[in-house]
Amino acid sequence: MRVYLVQHGLAMDQSEDAARPLSDQGREGVSRTAGFLSLFEKPRPVWIGHSGKLRAGQTADMFAEAWGGIAVKQVADLAPNDDPGIWSAHLAELSEDVMLVGHLPYMQRLAGLLICGDACSDPVRFRNGGVLCLQKGESGWTVLWHINPALFYGE
Repeated sequence: MRVYLVQHGLAMDQSEDAARPLSDQGREGVSRTAGFLSLFEKPRPVWIGHSGKLRAGQTADMFAEAWGGIAVKQVADLAPNDDPGIWSAHLAELSEDVMLVGHLPYMQRLAGLLICGDACSDPVRFRNGGVLCLQKGESGWTVLWHINPALFYGE
Protein backbone atom coordinates (compact mmCIF):
# COMPACT_ATOMS: atom_id res chain seq x y z
CA MET A 1 0.00 0.00 0.00
CA ARG A 2 1.19 3.50 -0.87
CA VAL A 3 0.21 6.82 0.62
CA TYR A 4 0.90 10.09 -1.16
CA LEU A 5 1.21 13.03 1.25
CA VAL A 6 0.75 16.41 -0.40
CA GLN A 7 1.14 19.94 0.90
CA HIS A 8 -1.41 22.06 -0.95
CA GLY A 9 -0.17 24.36 -3.70
CA LEU A 10 0.94 27.90 -2.97
CA ALA A 11 -2.10 29.94 -1.89
CA MET A 12 -2.97 33.58 -2.20
CA ASP A 13 -2.26 35.73 0.83
CA GLN A 14 -5.20 36.24 3.16
CA SER A 15 -5.02 40.00 2.49
CA GLU A 16 -5.76 39.28 -1.20
CA ASP A 17 -8.55 36.75 -0.61
CA ALA A 18 -9.72 35.53 2.80
CA ALA A 19 -10.63 32.10 1.36
CA ARG A 20 -6.97 31.66 0.30
CA PRO A 21 -7.44 29.89 -3.05
CA LEU A 22 -4.40 28.74 -5.00
CA SER A 23 -2.33 31.54 -6.50
CA ASP A 24 -1.38 31.49 -10.18
CA GLN A 25 2.05 30.21 -9.16
CA GLY A 26 0.42 27.58 -6.95
CA ARG A 27 -1.78 26.35 -9.80
CA GLU A 28 1.22 26.20 -12.12
CA GLY A 29 3.32 24.26 -9.59
CA VAL A 30 0.58 21.74 -8.84
CA SER A 31 -0.19 21.39 -12.55
CA ARG A 32 3.43 20.55 -13.34
CA THR A 33 3.83 18.10 -10.45
CA ALA A 34 0.49 16.41 -11.13
CA GLY A 35 1.17 16.22 -14.87
CA PHE A 36 4.59 14.68 -14.29
CA LEU A 37 3.19 12.07 -11.89
CA SER A 38 0.32 11.23 -14.22
CA LEU A 39 2.87 10.16 -16.82
CA PHE A 40 5.13 8.07 -14.60
CA GLU A 41 3.55 7.02 -11.31
CA LYS A 42 1.74 3.70 -11.33
CA PRO A 43 -0.15 2.41 -9.44
CA ARG A 44 -2.25 5.44 -8.78
CA PRO A 45 -4.22 6.31 -5.65
CA VAL A 46 -7.73 4.90 -5.49
CA TRP A 47 -9.03 8.13 -3.96
CA ILE A 48 -7.79 11.54 -2.83
CA GLY A 49 -8.75 13.06 0.51
CA HIS A 50 -8.33 16.72 1.44
CA SER A 51 -8.83 18.90 4.51
CA GLY A 52 -11.78 20.86 3.20
CA LYS A 53 -9.92 24.16 2.96
CA LEU A 54 -10.27 25.68 -0.51
CA ARG A 55 -6.56 25.49 -1.42
CA ALA A 56 -6.38 21.82 -0.41
CA GLY A 57 -9.53 20.96 -2.36
CA GLN A 58 -8.25 22.76 -5.45
CA THR A 59 -4.93 20.90 -5.19
CA ALA A 60 -6.71 17.55 -4.79
CA ASP A 61 -8.93 18.27 -7.80
CA MET A 62 -5.91 19.08 -9.96
CA PHE A 63 -4.20 15.78 -9.08
CA ALA A 64 -7.45 13.88 -9.67
CA GLU A 65 -7.90 15.48 -13.08
CA ALA A 66 -4.29 14.80 -14.11
CA TRP A 67 -4.70 11.14 -13.16
CA GLY A 68 -7.91 10.81 -15.15
CA GLY A 69 -10.72 11.42 -12.69
CA ILE A 70 -9.79 9.79 -9.38
CA ALA A 71 -12.46 10.24 -6.68
CA VAL A 72 -11.90 13.25 -4.41
CA LYS A 73 -13.47 13.69 -0.99
CA GLN A 74 -13.18 15.93 2.01
CA VAL A 75 -11.97 14.00 5.05
CA ALA A 76 -11.69 14.90 8.71
CA ASP A 77 -8.52 15.34 10.75
CA LEU A 78 -6.20 16.90 8.13
CA ALA A 79 -6.29 20.49 9.42
CA PRO A 80 -2.96 22.20 10.17
CA ASN A 81 -2.97 21.45 13.92
CA ASP A 82 -4.88 18.14 14.01
CA ASP A 83 -3.48 15.04 15.68
CA PRO A 84 -1.43 13.04 13.13
CA GLY A 85 -2.03 9.90 15.16
CA ILE A 86 -5.59 9.74 13.83
CA TRP A 87 -4.52 9.36 10.19
CA SER A 88 -1.59 7.18 11.18
CA ALA A 89 -4.15 4.75 12.66
CA HIS A 90 -6.47 5.05 9.61
CA LEU A 91 -3.58 4.30 7.24
CA ALA A 92 -2.58 1.24 9.25
CA GLU A 93 -6.01 -0.22 8.50
CA LEU A 94 -6.15 0.65 4.79
CA SER A 95 -4.92 -1.59 2.00
CA GLU A 96 -5.63 0.70 -0.97
CA ASP A 97 -3.36 3.44 -2.25
CA VAL A 98 -4.54 6.92 -1.21
CA MET A 99 -3.45 10.54 -1.50
CA LEU A 100 -3.94 12.99 1.36
CA VAL A 101 -3.77 16.74 0.68
CA GLY A 102 -3.26 18.99 3.67
CA HIS A 103 -1.19 21.69 5.32
CA LEU A 104 1.86 22.37 7.42
CA PRO A 105 2.65 21.62 10.14
CA TYR A 106 0.26 18.66 9.87
CA MET A 107 1.85 16.93 6.85
CA GLN A 108 5.31 17.29 8.38
CA ARG A 109 4.10 15.78 11.65
CA LEU A 110 2.28 12.89 9.93
CA ALA A 111 5.36 12.07 7.85
CA GLY A 112 7.55 12.13 10.97
CA LEU A 113 5.16 9.83 12.81
CA LEU A 114 4.91 7.34 9.93
CA ILE A 115 8.61 7.28 9.02
CA CYS A 116 10.30 7.77 12.40
CA GLY A 117 7.57 7.06 14.92
CA ASP A 118 7.92 10.65 16.15
CA ALA A 119 5.61 13.47 15.04
CA CYS A 120 8.24 16.00 16.13
CA SER A 121 10.93 14.69 13.78
CA ASP A 122 11.51 16.31 10.39
CA PRO A 123 12.55 13.51 8.00
CA VAL A 124 11.33 15.32 4.87
CA ARG A 125 11.07 18.97 3.87
CA PHE A 126 7.62 19.61 2.45
CA ARG A 127 7.06 22.28 -0.19
CA ASN A 128 3.83 23.73 -1.58
CA GLY A 129 2.57 21.41 -4.31
CA GLY A 130 5.05 18.70 -3.37
CA VAL A 131 4.31 15.00 -2.94
CA LEU A 132 5.90 12.46 -0.61
CA CYS A 133 5.24 8.82 -1.53
CA LEU A 134 5.47 6.28 1.29
CA GLN A 135 5.03 2.53 1.08
CA LYS A 136 3.73 0.39 3.93
CA GLY A 137 5.70 -2.78 4.55
CA GLU A 138 5.88 -5.40 7.25
CA SER A 139 8.28 -3.30 9.32
CA GLY A 140 6.54 0.05 8.80
CA TRP A 141 6.62 2.91 6.32
CA THR A 142 9.47 3.68 3.94
CA VAL A 143 10.06 6.61 1.61
CA LEU A 144 9.78 5.65 -2.07
CA TRP A 145 10.24 9.15 -3.50
CA HIS A 146 9.65 12.85 -2.91
CA ILE A 147 8.98 15.47 -5.59
CA ASN A 148 8.09 19.15 -5.54
CA PRO A 149 7.72 22.02 -8.01
CA ALA A 150 11.31 23.16 -7.30
CA LEU A 151 12.33 20.28 -9.60
CA PHE A 152 10.76 22.18 -12.49
CA TYR A 153 11.58 25.76 -11.43
CA GLY A 154 14.62 25.60 -9.18
CA GLU A 155 14.63 27.03 -5.67
